[in-house]
This record gives sequence, structure tokens and C-alpha cells, in this order.
Amino acid sequence: MEYEITDHISAEEYMELRRLVGWSEFPLEQAAEGIAHTTYLRCFCKDGKVIALVRVLWDHGYVVYIADVIVRPEYQGQGLGRALMNTAMDFIRSTLKPGRRLMVSLMAAKGKEEFYKKFGFFTRPDEDHGCGMCQWLESST
Repeated sequence: MEYEITDHISAEEYMELRRLVGWSEFPLEQAAEGIAHTTYLRCFCKDGKVIALVRVLWDHGYVVYIADVIVRPEYQGQGLGRALMNTAMDFIRSTLKPGRRLMVSLMAAKGKEEFYKKFGFFTRPDEDHGCGMCQWLESST
């Protein structure tokens, strides 16, 4: 498949992708701030529209978080997610300095765990790790 690779996405495009895969939405201003503070972003575009993206956050210490891997439903199953994960993992490995290590984490969408296992991720809990946890906070106004 022929596609363009970019490191830019608008808040509107990002929210459209989230909507298309059934993920929660939030204000465009908040999406724009998140995109602006992303450490690593790669998008695949076809015919002028974003069809897939990966987004990585890094504290420049030891914590790396893969925040998003999103592929438009009509393009799923064509290897785009795998290609994006490969580029993200290559980027993450490139940041490793001698003698250091990184903890790379993610929250897999339901049913996508096997996909991430192909990249060396393991599910929690296990004999050494507790359950992954999250919490959504919302303002009262």
C-alpha cells in the first residue's frame, strides 16, 4: 500500500480516528494540547487523510508510554499497526543510553493483547506484576 508518512495530525483528525474506533472523545483544545506534548508521533496518510497513527509519551527518564495505536477500521488488517509499532519501538530503543533501561507501558484496547505480545509486551497481572490500572477524571463544570 502506498501512503505518506508524517509527524503531524490536527486535533480534528485525531478525534475523528478515536471516534471511528469507538474510543472516548474529549474537547478539541485538550486533544491539541496532548498532541503538542507528544514525544513521538507517526501518521500514515492516504489521499490526504490520516489512516493510522502511533503516539508515544516519554518522561526522558525511564518511563515510556505508548498512548495510541489507531488504524481506521477500513485499513485494519493490512499491517499498518504493526509498521507503526515497529517505528515506535525503533524510536524508543534509539533513546537508550549505555547502562540504562526503560519501562515501556501501554493499555491495550480490549481484544488487542495478542497484537502487543508480538512486540514483547506481557499481560498483567502475572507472578511479578500487579494488575494495570487507570482512572478517568472529569471536571464538574
